[in-house]
Amino acid sequence: MSIQRARTVEEYVEWVKQAVFEVGDLRECLTFELEDLNRFPGFLDPLEEGIRVLYGSMKEGTYSFGREDLPFISVAERHADEIPFHLLLKQINETHRKGLDVETIED
Repeated sequence: MSIQRARTVEEYVEWVKQAVFEVGDLRECLTFELEDLNRFPGFLDPLEEGIRVLYGSMKEGTYSFGREDLPFISVAERHADEIPFHLLLKQINETHRKGLDVETIED
């Protein structure tokens, strides 16, 4: 099964915005649930930072698609069971690596 890619720039940006929201929400949930612990799971900071850097590059106009995985995807893969929005991250990465899923229009 192939991973769905964004069809438009707007959709791709919305996915990244959603990931920013989701990682913030995960942090808030863990804050509530883990009051007794002194620290968050080790994957949360690099994941959140990577998503924010990606979104920041989009806002600054410096983002470009690439053939390599996004830096945070290895962390996301290792902790997939702990990240409820893991599929969204895979879709973002797939779009980054392969570009938008646009249909070829034949004349």
